[in-house]
Amino acid sequence: MSLEVFWQYKHLSIFLIIPLLQFCNQREDTNNTWEYYSGDAHGTKYSSLDQIDKQNVGQLKPAWVYETGDMSESPPSTIQCNPIIIGDTMYLTTQKFKLVALNATTGTEFWKFDPSYQRGGHGVNRGVSYWTDGNDRRIFYVASHYLYCVNADNGSLVDTFGKSGKVDLKLGLGRDVNELLVTATTPGVIYQDLLILGSALGEGPRPSAPGHIRAFDVHTGEIKWIFHTIPHPGEFGYETWPEDSWKKTGGANSWGGLTLDIERGMVFCGTGSPAYDHWGGDRLGQNLFGNSILALDAATGERIWHYQVVHHDLWDYDIPCAPNLVTIKRGAEEIDAVAQATKMGHLFVLDRDTGEPLYPVEEKPVPASEIPGEESWPTQPFPPASLRYAGQSFTMDDVTDISEEAANHVREQIKDMRLGEIFMPPGEQASVMLPQFNGGTDWGGAAFDPETNNLVVNSSNELEWISMVPSKPASNLSQHRFGRDLYGTLCSWCHFQGSGTPSLTELKDRVPKVPRSYIIETMNSGRGIMPSFNNLSEAEKEAIVAYLWDEGHDTTIDSTMTDFSLSNYSPYVATGHNEIKDHEGFPANKPPWGMLTSIDLNNGEIAWQVPLGTYPELEARGYPATGTFNMGGPAVTKGGLVFIGAAMDERFHAFDKDTGELLWEFQMDAGGYATPAVYEVDGRQYVVIAAGGGGKPGTKPGDKYYCFALPD
Repeated sequence: MSLEVFWQYKHLSIFLIIPLLQFCNQREDTNNTWEYYSGDAHGTKYSSLDQIDKQNVGQLKPAWVYETGDMSESPPSTIQCNPIIIGDTMYLTTQKFKLVALNATTGTEFWKFDPSYQRGGHGVNRGVSYWTDGNDRRIFYVASHYLYCVNADNGSLVDTFGKSGKVDLKLGLGRDVNELLVTATTPGVIYQDLLILGSALGEGPRPSAPGHIRAFDVHTGEIKWIFHTIPHPGEFGYETWPEDSWKKTGGANSWGGLTLDIERGMVFCGTGSPAYDHWGGDRLGQNLFGNSILALDAATGERIWHYQVVHHDLWDYDIPCAPNLVTIKRGAEEIDAVAQATKMGHLFVLDRDTGEPLYPVEEKPVPASEIPGEESWPTQPFPPASLRYAGQSFTMDDVTDISEEAANHVREQIKDMRLGEIFMPPGEQASVMLPQFNGGTDWGGAAFDPETNNLVVNSSNELEWISMVPSKPASNLSQHRFGRDLYGTLCSWCHFQGSGTPSLTELKDRVPKVPRSYIIETMNSGRGIMPSFNNLSEAEKEAIVAYLWDEGHDTTIDSTMTDFSLSNYSPYVATGHNEIKDHEGFPANKPPWGMLTSIDLNNGEIAWQVPLGTYPELEARGYPATGTFNMGGPAVTKGGLVFIGAAMDERFHAFDKDTGELLWEFQMDAGGYATPAVYEVDGRQYVVIAAGGGGKPGTKPGDKYYCFALPD
């Protein structure tokens, strides 16, 4: 084309190019870029790059290392971000919720946006969302209870979005949630000019915000649609709750992210338990849409189908991650499907258009709750045994065999506890739970390989125990014991070792100058993302402080003279999610304690399963890999590899995707409790992972993103 002809049609060219760029922003499965959280709109965590393969993966070296500068030793911080890469720019977040743009080939900073958010109580960020119309380029992410819109080119707030570049996520939920926890840990998905977003909420036995799913206008921040996960009158599922539950019940939120079928205009997600997690006497019924896989119209938010994987949840068995959108083969037929990993270690494979199971699911009877006022659901859905990839029960025969001393130590701890199958309801007698409350699979989710139609998923396989106690204590209970129970019920969800927030049980020794009155004042007013606890009675607050200061052992509670506000919300509360370890701190059951599993979705069978991670102390004694508790997800590549950190050995691993053989590992400075990203710039393939340590595994914190490539 001559220059003269070009200029004659230049305006037409612009009208053609802009829609093309908009289409490119909505593409689903390029698989050689990493422009979405989890790799692509389908959440496959798959890369079609094969420069790094089984033969040369052993040559991988760090291409660059980026230090965030935001690490905290006390409380120990963590990073769970899965970065996205747009062209040669990487976008990631830090421990203090700063948004950073890096040169993806060198790790050099282009810019940094700081929301000036002081962390408190609870919070992580797992990634960001990207939108462009060909001219305007925006990054969306959440810090505290604000959704931020940031110019992707220079890191400045887009002041036409919301109020000065941010939207308050506590607004637009249909009730006053100003004093409650509302945030989003996992990024939303972009459909046309909509950002569709879930939320993370409080889960304890006190008021909680509803977990409705919302779509925001990417230009203005206006809410364009809302799906009520706790149905309002006249909506589907309303009859599965007591009347007016929508006015007061919280939770049923999608905190693990969403996936998108752009061609169908459908958005998919999984939801968590309604609040309170462990007592549902005030929400008797099946509780739709708690613990459900949802398929919604991405343009309107209307329900297309749902599938509930736990009825009337009493175990905190949230669906922790977005479903993978997959295609499987039945003979010559290809079927588009949804594959959902779960905390239970149950994999559900459903038809993408209808939600019907592609492998039979059986409603099996489960034990009934013995807690007064509770009515547990009589059955729970079980996929075929071949699609149950984590431990499902525990007996004395399953006690650790690491050593006889370890076994005896564990037997002594659990001799008076209830043992049994999954879905044993929590009761006043302590119960051993396997899977534990973090899974099975947690937020890292699974990766799908479209070459083999295999799903690769990591899972933990450790015990925890739980018991229920009356929220109004008996008169002979000591103030210290009452405070311990309250702390386990209200505080330990956020303030546990390695959570990135301080374990308050260490407070009086860690910061001896903090007065007791400051703790009471903080409970009254809240701090950072920590909500106010001013609805607790003075007796309850004083009991918590007595426990933290190791006092009140000889002071008994007079339940006839004291107001106990917690009993207004729930007559029974859990004592927390409690670990069971041997005398050296290793898990109480037989290994493997963490696993990596490949499941053939064409046949619905496990292809291979191997331990994920090891304990160096046991490794030095000659034990084979035991697996460890793990957090973060895998990425699978055309080069025949599965990349994953996740394990407590703080190593980055590469496994053979066909056999599960460990081919390479790199010892990082801290645990890689995040999902890796795989990308290419200028013909060179890279793989990057956040090594933030800390987190739920409770190992030391870290400060780095490691990026690997083959030598030049």
